[in-house]
Amino acid sequence: QVQLVESGGGLVQPGGSLRLSCAASGFPFSVYAMSWYRQGPGKERELVAVISSAGSIHYATFVKGRFTISRDNAKNTVYLQMNSLKPEDTAVYYCSVAVNQDYWGQGTQVTVSS
Repeated sequence: QVQLVESGGGLVQPGGSLRLSCAASGFPFSVYAMSWYRQGPGKERELVAVISSAGSIHYATFVKGRFTISRDNAKNTVYLQMNSLKPEDTAVYYCSVAVNQDYWGQGTQVTVSS
């Protein structure tokens, strides 16, 4: 079965960096687009970034060059490098894949606070 396991979240000061990882299993990882979403307190879940199987990338406007999505097909892992973090980036971050249906990981908490 499809499994997505996020890691790498934590507490970071404004301006800091974090690297999130999402380990995937149960499907042929290299042929599927992978996405990162986030859900802040009291907010709806929103798309952060998506990377296609061919490596094409789309970012949400609010990323503005601060985040980088990448994938390692040999490790079945997708990453989200987040730099210049702001308090408004505080959220639970999820990775997602659509394999006949949408699958989500359990999420990893990112808190940006001084």
